[in-house]
Amino acid sequence: MRISIVTMFPEFFASPLGVGIVGRAMEAGLVEVDLVDLRRHGLGRHRQLDDSPFGGGPGMVMMIEPLAAALDPLQGTHRVLLTPAGPPVTQATLDRWALVDALTLVCGRYEGVDQRVSDHFVEEEASLGDFVLAGGEAAALAVVEGVARLVPGVVGNPDSVESESFRTGLLEEPHYTRPAEFRGWGVPEVLLSGDHAKVEEWRLRMRMARTRERRPDLLDGGFAQGGDPG
Repeated sequence: MRISIVTMFPEFFASPLGVGIVGRAMEAGLVEVDLVDLRRHGLGRHRQLDDSPFGGGPGMVMMIEPLAAALDPLQGTHRVLLTPAGPPVTQATLDRWALVDALTLVCGRYEGVDQRVSDHFVEEEASLGDFVLAGGEAAALAVVEGVARLVPGVVGNPDSVESESFRTGLLEEPHYTRPAEFRGWGVPEVLLSGDHAKVEEWRLRMRMARTRERRPDLLDGGFAQGGDPG
């Protein structure tokens, strides 16, 4: 898939996009990331991108003209404005975005973005959560990684994606690997038993317990995967 990022700071992405799972996906040609330098569409000799808000108030507002110039060529892609005013991104959101051929992420800055951009140039708004960042660049990186790993062929074992936290409404169970004992801290015996049925029962019980303890809000709608094994 192709992901375009409209940003004032394309240099922000150079190192993160070159490493890890996203870097490998780009090398393999499974994901293409295109950085759109918004400054190229700035107005006047100083490439202005922001102005004071109508009606007064603190801060500056990103102007519609540079953003329109950057987004017009990206019509036909699914365009998302990253802003604290948007609904939080969830795993379901990433699943949906991973199905589109071309995704565009618009990084907001300053006090906000001219409302007409939201009204006429993007398909939706989104945020990372109930907090404010200096701009949308960090959010865009999180979305790129979250979406890229859902593209077929990017993750080596696709089953690992299907069993992750939030996929079934539960957090993942605790994980252990070698050595079986370290400084007197052991591994649950059931994981060493070789009894796959008991291991799966333990995992489900741990998922339920961990979710109930850490994210009870995920259980508000009930557990649709067969109930608590006790």
